[in-house]
Amino acid sequence: MRCDEVACPGRAPTISAIPSDNTDTAVADCYSSIMSTMPTRVDQGLFEAAKAAGALYSRSAAQQLDHWARLGREMEASPSVTQDAIARVLAGQALYDALPDPAQAVVRVEWDDRVAVTLAELDFTERLHADGKPWAEADEDGNLVMREAAPPPR
Repeated sequence: MRCDEVACPGRAPTISAIPSDNTDTAVADCYSSIMSTMPTRVDQGLFEAAKAAGALYSRSAAQQLDHWARLGREMEASPSVTQDAIARVLAGQALYDALPDPAQAVVRVEWDDRVAVTLAELDFTERLHADGKPWAEADEDGNLVMREAAPPPR
C-alpha cells in the first residue's frame, strides 16, 4: 500500500511503498509529519470551551484547538477576509456590518482580545485611591463593602 492510497491530508502523495499488510502503519507514517505537537499554553476558558466543543465531535480538547487554529488560519487567508477592511473597522473608519461574515468573525476575535487585555490592565483600587474617591465593592460572599477614599498625599 502506498501513502497516496491512504487518506493522508496535508501531505503530498508519495510513491514509496508501504507494506500492504499494515494499513495502520501507513496511516501513522502519513500523519507523523503533520501531526507533531508542541506544548502550548492556552487560556483556561478557551481550553474548557474546546473540551466541550470537542466532545460533540469526538475530538479531544487538543484536537479541537488544532481544528479551530486551522479554521482561523484559513479564514485569515481567505480572499473574502481582507486585512485592510478589518483594520479599517478596528480603527473605527468603516462599519462592522459592511464586512462579510468571515471578516466579522475575525473582528470579533480581535475585539475580544483587546477587551481581555484592557480588563487585565485595569486597577480601579489604585485609580480611586489616586483620585481620593470612595467606592463600594462586593466581598467573597456577595456582601456590599464600602471602601474609604485614600487620604490626600502630603
